[in-house]
Amino acid sequence: MNSRGKKKHKSGEPALSQRFIDALGYAARIHARQKRKGKEHPYVGHLLGVASLVIQYGGGEDTVIAALLHDAVEDQGGLPRLGEIRKMFGPRVARIVEGCTDTHEAPKLPWRMRKEAYIERVRHESAEVRLVSAADKLSNVREILGDHRVGGDAVFERFSGGKDGTLWYYRALVSAYREAETTALVEELDRVVSALERRARGAS
Repeated sequence: MNSRGKKKHKSGEPALSQRFIDALGYAARIHARQKRKGKEHPYVGHLLGVASLVIQYGGGEDTVIAALLHDAVEDQGGLPRLGEIRKMFGPRVARIVEGCTDTHEAPKLPWRMRKEAYIERVRHESAEVRLVSAADKLSNVREILGDHRVGGDAVFERFSGGKDGTLWYYRALVSAYREAETTALVEELDRVVSALERRARGAS
Protein backbone atom coordinates (compact mmCIF):
# COMPACT_ATOMS: atom_id res chain seq x y z
CA MET A 1 0.00 0.00 0.00
CA ASN A 2 1.25 3.50 -0.71
CA SER A 3 0.83 6.57 1.50
CA ARG A 4 -2.63 7.28 0.09
CA GLY A 5 -3.91 3.82 0.91
CA LYS A 6 -4.18 2.75 -2.72
CA LYS A 7 -3.24 -0.75 -3.71
CA LYS A 8 -0.28 -0.81 -6.06
CA HIS A 9 -0.85 -2.88 -9.19
CA LYS A 10 1.50 -4.27 -11.77
CA SER A 11 1.56 -2.86 -15.28
CA GLY A 12 -1.33 -4.30 -17.28
CA GLU A 13 -3.42 -5.19 -14.21
CA PRO A 14 -6.74 -3.37 -13.79
CA ALA A 15 -6.74 -0.67 -11.12
CA LEU A 16 -10.31 -1.68 -10.22
CA SER A 17 -11.32 -5.27 -9.57
CA GLN A 18 -14.50 -7.33 -9.75
CA ARG A 19 -15.56 -5.72 -6.46
CA PHE A 20 -15.96 -2.40 -8.27
CA ILE A 21 -18.03 -4.05 -11.01
CA ASP A 22 -20.20 -5.70 -8.36
CA ALA A 23 -20.65 -2.38 -6.55
CA LEU A 24 -21.58 -0.64 -9.79
CA GLY A 25 -24.30 -3.18 -10.46
CA TYR A 26 -25.49 -3.04 -6.86
CA ALA A 27 -25.71 0.77 -6.91
CA ALA A 28 -27.54 0.77 -10.24
CA ARG A 29 -30.02 -1.78 -8.91
CA ILE A 30 -30.88 -0.15 -5.57
CA HIS A 31 -31.15 3.34 -7.12
CA ALA A 32 -32.91 2.12 -10.29
CA ARG A 33 -36.18 3.96 -9.60
CA GLN A 34 -34.58 7.09 -8.16
CA LYS A 35 -34.23 10.27 -10.19
CA ARG A 36 -32.18 13.38 -9.63
CA LYS A 37 -34.01 15.94 -7.49
CA GLY A 38 -36.29 18.05 -9.69
CA LYS A 39 -35.24 16.25 -12.86
CA GLU A 40 -35.94 13.16 -14.93
CA HIS A 41 -32.31 12.04 -14.99
CA PRO A 42 -31.55 8.60 -13.51
CA TYR A 43 -29.86 9.09 -10.15
CA VAL A 44 -27.09 6.68 -11.04
CA GLY A 45 -25.57 9.41 -13.23
CA HIS A 46 -24.71 11.36 -10.09
CA LEU A 47 -23.16 8.30 -8.46
CA LEU A 48 -20.98 7.70 -11.52
CA GLY A 49 -19.93 11.35 -11.49
CA VAL A 50 -18.87 11.19 -7.85
CA ALA A 51 -16.96 7.95 -8.43
CA SER A 52 -15.22 9.56 -11.40
CA LEU A 53 -14.12 12.50 -9.25
CA VAL A 54 -12.83 10.19 -6.53
CA ILE A 55 -10.76 8.36 -9.14
CA GLN A 56 -9.52 11.68 -10.56
CA TYR A 57 -8.43 12.88 -7.13
CA GLY A 58 -6.55 9.73 -6.18
CA GLY A 59 -8.99 7.47 -4.36
CA GLY A 60 -8.35 3.75 -4.09
CA GLU A 61 -10.86 1.02 -4.88
CA ASP A 62 -12.61 1.01 -1.50
CA THR A 63 -13.08 4.76 -1.73
CA VAL A 64 -14.40 4.54 -5.30
CA ILE A 65 -16.85 1.83 -4.26
CA ALA A 66 -17.97 3.99 -1.34
CA ALA A 67 -18.53 6.84 -3.81
CA LEU A 68 -20.93 4.63 -5.77
CA LEU A 69 -22.76 3.76 -2.55
CA HIS A 70 -22.54 7.06 -0.66
CA ASP A 71 -26.29 7.74 -0.81
CA ALA A 72 -27.45 4.14 -0.38
CA VAL A 73 -28.04 4.35 3.37
CA GLU A 74 -29.67 7.78 3.38
CA ASP A 75 -31.93 7.18 0.37
CA GLN A 76 -32.33 3.43 0.07
CA GLY A 77 -32.76 1.57 3.32
CA GLY A 78 -31.11 3.12 6.37
CA LEU A 79 -29.14 0.97 8.79
CA PRO A 80 -30.22 -2.37 7.26
CA ARG A 81 -28.70 -1.18 3.98
CA LEU A 82 -25.48 -0.23 5.78
CA GLY A 83 -25.28 -3.73 7.22
CA GLU A 84 -25.71 -5.22 3.77
CA ILE A 85 -22.96 -2.98 2.37
CA ARG A 86 -20.65 -4.05 5.20
CA LYS A 87 -21.32 -7.71 4.46
CA MET A 88 -20.89 -7.35 0.69
CA PHE A 89 -18.03 -4.87 0.43
CA GLY A 90 -16.33 -4.87 3.82
CA PRO A 91 -16.08 -2.65 6.90
CA ARG A 92 -13.86 -0.01 5.32
CA VAL A 93 -16.37 0.74 2.56
CA ALA A 94 -19.21 0.70 5.08
CA ARG A 95 -17.38 3.15 7.33
CA ILE A 96 -16.84 5.60 4.48
CA VAL A 97 -20.48 5.35 3.43
CA GLU A 98 -21.60 5.88 7.01
CA GLY A 99 -19.35 8.93 7.32
CA CYS A 100 -20.91 10.44 4.19
CA THR A 101 -24.47 9.80 5.34
CA ASP A 102 -26.41 12.87 6.40
CA THR A 103 -28.89 10.78 8.41
CA HIS A 104 -30.33 7.30 8.57
CA GLU A 105 -33.22 8.33 10.81
CA ALA A 106 -36.84 8.29 9.72
CA PRO A 107 -38.45 10.74 9.90
CA LYS A 108 -35.51 13.03 9.26
CA LEU A 109 -34.66 15.92 11.55
CA PRO A 110 -35.25 19.44 10.19
CA TRP A 111 -32.96 20.36 7.29
CA ARG A 112 -30.88 23.03 9.07
CA MET A 113 -30.25 20.85 12.10
CA ARG A 114 -29.09 17.95 9.93
CA LYS A 115 -26.77 20.11 7.88
CA GLU A 116 -25.20 21.82 10.89
CA ALA A 117 -24.56 18.43 12.47
CA TYR A 118 -23.00 17.09 9.26
CA ILE A 119 -20.73 20.11 8.85
CA GLU A 120 -19.48 19.70 12.40
CA ARG A 121 -18.94 15.96 11.98
CA VAL A 122 -17.15 16.09 8.63
CA ARG A 123 -14.34 18.19 10.12
CA HIS A 124 -13.31 15.16 12.17
CA GLU A 125 -13.87 12.41 9.63
CA SER A 126 -11.11 10.43 7.92
CA ALA A 127 -9.45 11.69 4.75
CA GLU A 128 -11.29 8.97 2.81
CA VAL A 129 -14.68 10.16 4.04
CA ARG A 130 -13.80 13.76 3.23
CA LEU A 131 -12.66 12.74 -0.25
CA VAL A 132 -15.99 11.10 -1.09
CA SER A 133 -17.98 13.83 0.66
CA ALA A 134 -16.18 16.65 -1.17
CA ALA A 135 -16.51 14.83 -4.50
CA ASP A 136 -20.25 14.50 -3.87
CA LYS A 137 -20.53 18.21 -3.11
CA LEU A 138 -18.46 19.19 -6.15
CA SER A 139 -20.73 17.11 -8.38
CA ASN A 140 -23.77 18.77 -6.82
CA VAL A 141 -22.48 22.35 -7.07
CA ARG A 142 -21.34 21.93 -10.67
CA GLU A 143 -24.83 20.76 -11.56
CA ILE A 144 -26.49 23.61 -9.65
CA LEU A 145 -24.20 26.14 -11.34
CA GLY A 146 -24.99 24.75 -14.77
CA ASP A 147 -28.71 24.80 -14.06
CA HIS A 148 -28.47 28.36 -12.72
CA ARG A 149 -26.95 29.49 -16.02
CA VAL A 150 -30.08 28.19 -17.74
CA GLY A 151 -32.87 28.94 -15.28
CA GLY A 152 -31.53 31.43 -12.77
CA ASP A 153 -32.57 31.38 -9.12
CA ALA A 154 -35.44 29.00 -9.86
CA VAL A 155 -32.89 26.21 -9.43
CA PHE A 156 -32.91 26.78 -5.67
CA GLU A 157 -36.63 26.03 -5.41
CA ARG A 158 -35.92 22.31 -5.52
CA PHE A 159 -33.74 22.44 -2.40
CA SER A 160 -35.04 22.46 1.17
CA GLY A 161 -32.68 25.25 2.18
CA GLY A 162 -33.70 27.53 -0.66
CA LYS A 163 -31.18 29.97 -2.10
CA ASP A 164 -29.71 31.33 1.12
CA GLY A 165 -29.55 27.97 2.85
CA THR A 166 -27.98 26.22 -0.11
CA LEU A 167 -25.25 28.86 -0.51
CA TRP A 168 -24.59 28.82 3.23
CA TYR A 169 -24.30 25.02 3.28
CA TYR A 170 -21.74 24.69 0.53
CA ARG A 171 -19.62 27.59 1.77
CA ALA A 172 -19.66 26.14 5.30
CA LEU A 173 -18.58 22.77 3.94
CA VAL A 174 -15.63 24.32 2.11
CA SER A 175 -14.53 25.87 5.40
CA ALA A 176 -14.96 22.57 7.24
CA TYR A 177 -12.95 20.60 4.68
CA ARG A 178 -10.19 23.22 4.73
CA GLU A 179 -10.05 23.13 8.51
CA ALA A 180 -9.16 19.44 8.26
CA GLU A 181 -6.94 19.58 5.16
CA THR A 182 -6.53 21.68 2.05
CA THR A 183 -6.49 19.52 -1.08
CA ALA A 184 -6.81 20.07 -4.81
CA LEU A 185 -10.38 18.77 -4.61
CA VAL A 186 -11.31 21.24 -1.88
CA GLU A 187 -9.75 24.07 -3.87
CA GLU A 188 -11.80 23.09 -6.93
CA LEU A 189 -14.94 22.92 -4.81
CA ASP A 190 -14.17 26.40 -3.46
CA ARG A 191 -13.75 27.71 -7.02
CA VAL A 192 -17.12 26.33 -8.16
CA VAL A 193 -18.93 27.44 -4.99
CA SER A 194 -17.50 30.94 -5.50
CA ALA A 195 -18.76 30.95 -9.09
CA LEU A 196 -22.23 29.95 -7.90
CA GLU A 197 -22.19 32.65 -5.21
CA ARG A 198 -21.26 35.32 -7.76
CA ARG A 199 -24.03 34.28 -10.14
CA ALA A 200 -26.64 33.95 -7.41
CA ARG A 201 -25.80 37.37 -6.03
CA GLY A 202 -25.90 38.98 -9.44
CA ALA A 203 -22.17 39.69 -9.73
CA SER A 204 -20.48 39.47 -13.11
